Amino acid sequence: MDGKFLDNDIEKVVDADRAHVWHHLIQHAPWTGDNPTADPRIIVEGKGMRVWDQAGKELLDAVSGGVWTVNVGYGRERIANAVRDQLIKLPYFAGSAGSIPGALFSEKLISKMPGMSRVYFTNSGSEANEKAFKMVRQIAHKRFGGKKYKILYRERDYHGTTIGCLSAGGQDERNAQYGPFAPGFVRVPHCLEYRAQWDLSGEEYGVAAANAIEQVILAEGPETVGALCLEPVTAGGGVITPPEGYWPRVQEICRKYDILLHIDEVVCGVGRTGTEWFGYQHYGVEPDFVTMAKGVASGYAAIACCVTNERVFDMFRDDGADPMGYFRDISTFGGCTAGPAAALENIAIIEEEGLLENTTRMGDYMLDQLRALADRHEAIGDVRGKGLFLGVELVADRASKEPASEKMVAAVVGDCMAQGVVIGMTNRSIPGLNNTLCYSPALIATKDDIDQIVQATDKALTKVFG
Repeated sequence: MDGKFLDNDIEKVVDADRAHVWHHLIQHAPWTGDNPTADPRIIVEGKGMRVWDQAGKELLDAVSGGVWTVNVGYGRERIANAVRDQLIKLPYFAGSAGSIPGALFSEKLISKMPGMSRVYFTNSGSEANEKAFKMVRQIAHKRFGGKKYKILYRERDYHGTTIGCLSAGGQDERNAQYGPFAPGFVRVPHCLEYRAQWDLSGEEYGVAAANAIEQVILAEGPETVGALCLEPVTAGGGVITPPEGYWPRVQEICRKYDILLHIDEVVCGVGRTGTEWFGYQHYGVEPDFVTMAKGVASGYAAIACCVTNERVFDMFRDDGADPMGYFRDISTFGGCTAGPAAALENIAIIEEEGLLENTTRMGDYMLDQLRALADRHEAIGDVRGKGLFLGVELVADRASKEPASEKMVAAVVGDCMAQGVVIGMTNRSIPGLNNTLCYSPALIATKDDIDQIVQATDKALTKVFG
């Protein structure tokens, strides 16, 4: 940390935050009211994989900005310079017209996504998913008399914060108190083998989990189901990787019933899972929609995209004489040029520094190290993940798989923070099952970084569980 923030009156900053900022995902009682017991944390600066707060405390960030975002790490001047230069030239124009960075980034992105062809810019992952939902609904009216409108979503999956996205949200605690929700969204079972719903394993379990989706389709009526929306690896619902056999069968079912396949890559996209640019590409899936945000520009500028194949795009240009036929939608900040300018540099960094390969190597190493912890800690029930996207499910009893209490899981996170390592956990998501530690260090992570993260977890588990 270079101490630049010391030029500011940091106490004034803290007071202003306390008085006026409404933080995300956190209870404000400790630092508000007549007798505050703590200060809000202000993150002042970041470099590489480390950040510093207002007290000068150094923290190793193992969650890439808290929510799986800063994929290439902090302090990338070339991204900041590209954004600055673009803002001076042209900061914004509505998405009814194009821009130079928008066109060039779209071309670059599509080159990483065989089978996909069109990029619709939005300003958040939630909104990107909303665009896909709207496209499905409009296609239902254009092609199926409005009947094929239902959108299937999966238990434990999360697709965003809007009422529409919560309607497709598989996390009941996150949805609580925000209903009633939009009609036409139907839940399907998850594929988490650790908490098995069928007495099967491996590929047989994966196929059974996919077949459960087909049963829902048949119960609803295939003629009413327009799309299936899934995360390739479930994120906030517990970092859940799919069993063998799951995705090929899902693809087969969608084709059988002419159901559009929507893959939500908001967390997994742009290198997070290693080897491939997107999570779905590990499984041979050919989606109709791919939505993304977070790591697209590593948080250096706001950008999100709803990417479609030409089949979907063609459905909105098949009758130029119909004034209602095109996609009548706009995303105001989808017209910002800073996002695609930053995203171009972000992809270039990943390519030039071999970060997909590093993510695979370091992800495999971290998975092995976390699994080794299970030999020392009975509280670890399952370790899973792909690339630098990993989860450790904690249990009160390994034999029965009784989940550890959310309070104890939070205590592990808190102890890691006290040691100077920021990790995450499933947070107010699934009643009784907020028991998974979450890790998503930047794609630049080294063995030393991972060793520090794992050692902090080891110490915290010992302190909390004994």
